[in-house]
Amino acid sequence: MADIRPFSAYRPAPGWAGKIAALPYDVYNREEATRIVEENPYSFLAIDRAETGFGPEVDTYAPVVYERAAKLLDSRIREGCFIREEAPCFYLYEQDLGVRRQAGLVVGASIDDYLQGVIKKHENTRADKEQDRIRHVDVCDMQTGPIFLACRRNLEIRELIAGIRKRDVIMDFVSEDQIRHRVWAVSEEETIRSIQEAFHKVPALYIADGHHRCASAVKVGLLRRQQQPGYTGQEPFNRILAVVFPEDELSILDYNRLVRDLNGYTVAEFLQRVARSFQVEDVGQIPYRPQEKGSFGMYLEGTWYRLTARETIRHKDLVEDLDVSLLQNHLLGPVLGIQDPRTDKRIDFVGGIRGLEELVRRVDTDMKVAFSLYPTSIRELLDVADAGRLMPPKSTWFEPKLRSGLFLHRLGG
Repeated sequence: MADIRPFSAYRPAPGWAGKIAALPYDVYNREEATRIVEENPYSFLAIDRAETGFGPEVDTYAPVVYERAAKLLDSRIREGCFIREEAPCFYLYEQDLGVRRQAGLVVGASIDDYLQGVIKKHENTRADKEQDRIRHVDVCDMQTGPIFLACRRNLEIRELIAGIRKRDVIMDFVSEDQIRHRVWAVSEEETIRSIQEAFHKVPALYIADGHHRCASAVKVGLLRRQQQPGYTGQEPFNRILAVVFPEDELSILDYNRLVRDLNGYTVAEFLQRVARSFQVEDVGQIPYRPQEKGSFGMYLEGTWYRLTARETIRHKDLVEDLDVSLLQNHLLGPVLGIQDPRTDKRIDFVGGIRGLEELVRRVDTDMKVAFSLYPTSIRELLDVADAGRLMPPKSTWFEPKLRSGLFLHRLGG
């Protein structure tokens, strides 16, 4: 059962949240992050991506980068940009897009729950990406970006969230993408106990987004345990900064694909190869957004096509019948030669938040063909994780993204 704890967060001082809050560190490349920090030096990206304070001659992963992150964080705290909660709290973090909103509980999750499989994953992680965040968390002595967790639908948790929403907020701001962010604090023992008891009945939590951050937080915690062999399990380093959302609060957007060339085929040859596994229908110049599983859009040389997976390639296996698997296993791999989408430089991925127009723009400039996908469902993600299976890379795009810098978890107490 899920073990969650309140914690004494560092959070933006009144009036600072809107200036500090930043999208996750891995949303941007170095140039984009640098531009944002130049425009707003107080953006948390200045700490999460401290290489923005150096010229391009300094490597992104140089020791001096992590040292700068720690010094800048301490400076911001001394400057009064952040305050520390006197008592351990849970928080409710709501993001309102206007058309819908999502709210999750900010908690200290357990590294032992991760090690024992109570916190379940649906993606593998890469050691190099883990190492970056391990060094950042360890040197800063702070977890700075929350892990995005989900739990299955739970009436008790939903009722607790509804009750917390009736309180006075401690943060309320609108970010540059016009999303309203609101935060409530929960510090009284009775409600804290009710939240913990509700989660003790939850058999599993699921990583929706932030696999590398989660794995890195766990490994830093294990490192601290080695350094402190007399640890009791109550130390802050045994906890993972996380926001837990009930599944019915969440929506997954499409995660689309772009490929740089046709792997040596002419357009006619390529379409013939695709037709072996998919029905191909010319739908003109209007961008095609798939309306059901097994259907795909394809943009090639100014024309959109609707691709429908033939029954011969549909699969009873949970993972193999995911749309991302059908596209990879029956088109991207065998036809376009994209054998490993994690490392192949010929493929790129575009989150659905950018719209199908971004696919058109890229194909008309630097890519050859684009594929729009029907979104993976949250239920598919949970079922795959429960089965102990993994999804193909870039299967899910959650929107909105959690902001970094709103809740900081000090590992040293």
